[in-house]
Amino acid sequence: MDEDATTIRVLLVDDHPVVRDGLRGMFAAAPGFEVVGEAGDGAEALVLVAALRPDVVLMDLRMPRMDGVTAIRELAERGLPGRVLVLTTYDTDADVLPAVRAGATGYLLKDAAREDLFHAVREAARGASVIAPTVAAKLLGQVREPVREPAREPLSPRELEVLELVAAGSTNREAAARLFISEATVKTHLIHVYAKLGVKDRASAVAAGFNLGLLTPSGRP
Repeated sequence: MDEDATTIRVLLVDDHPVVRDGLRGMFAAAPGFEVVGEAGDGAEALVLVAALRPDVVLMDLRMPRMDGVTAIRELAERGLPGRVLVLTTYDTDADVLPAVRAGATGYLLKDAAREDLFHAVREAARGASVIAPTVAAKLLGQVREPVREPAREPLSPRELEVLELVAAGSTNREAAARLFISEATVKTHLIHVYAKLGVKDRASAVAAGFNLGLLTPSGRP
């Protein structure tokens, strides 16, 4: 998505009206965004996503009636459009892992700077991921065991491209230049690769890629 030419349509999902008011004001003051609706819980979000078709859903996690993780999972199962960017106060394992596994595109905390939030929404609209550093550390902390069997969740085409470049010896900066994405986005893709392959570093990811047949000596599956 061309962030300079396209208005990103955002749906706000949070059970606190004052939070929604603050977010609406922030996006109203920034060019390139339009808040198309607001929901106070996950169940209402499902209805509004189906009706409004937003580009990005800014989703809180702990809400009454239907929580954010359940809503994210339902959106994916129903095939409803819109990338889900979690925006929450919580960064515990019990919150982070279920949200990522349910299909969240990114995960930010509510203490994020305004520009970081705008950047994350733009990246989410493009299909890229932005994850708060503390959240990324927790995800990496969960990846400790070596691969013993094929990953249950396949790598996305972009994740495989990143893995191929890493296998060829590219640094994160070089991979970012080759793929025309930011270095931070490359790091986020690698976090997802590590999680899916059950490894904790670049070397182990490459080894797992060869063992699973995702990579060949030529660098291509």
